[in-house]
Amino acid sequence: MPVGSGSVQRASTIDIRQYCDSDAQAVGRLIADTFSEFNLSSVPAEERDLQLGPFRYARSLEKDHQAAIAQAIRAEMVFVAECDGEIAGVLRGRATRLGSLFVGRDYHRQGIGRRLVGRFEQECSRQGGTAVKVAATLYAVPFYLEMGYRRTTGVRAYRGFGGSGLVYQPMKKVLDKGKLGEEEGN
Repeated sequence: MPVGSGSVQRASTIDIRQYCDSDAQAVGRLIADTFSEFNLSSVPAEERDLQLGPFRYARSLEKDHQAAIAQAIRAEMVFVAECDGEIAGVLRGRATRLGSLFVGRDYHRQGIGRRLVGRFEQECSRQGGTAVKVAATLYAVPFYLEMGYRRTTGVRAYRGFGGSGLVYQPMKKVLDKGKLGEEEGN
């Protein structure tokens, strides 16, 4: 079932793994669909394509578009959640900074985001990090609060890919190395 098709997909198996280049097209579509639906609905139409950047071409098969998407996905750490052979979520970041987290609409509330963040936090801790920061969209703030993140300042303006109009909440979580070790089996 395609992500965003409207009905809830119950994943029988969820594998969190490293991103690989062959995931770029599916991850690009997931980011475009999820970002558009949950984060850009209040942004003026003329700003949406700017906010999406290369992801506005997520369904294009042109090599230049696909290369731009693959480049935009690249980060020190990229993890995907694969459910029954389909990409259901992606997390990008670098040590101590969670860059972005997207879970397809049909896979919400199944622990996928929680597992992606947990895997990321484990890796940050393994690399010697003691805290993780994230610029959470207002839509995502309740999720991060549940994950133990705390607001660090007031809401700020976001500017990405040349667009504007989004706001975000800076947040931070101090990593508890003992607790992260217990979660490794997840």
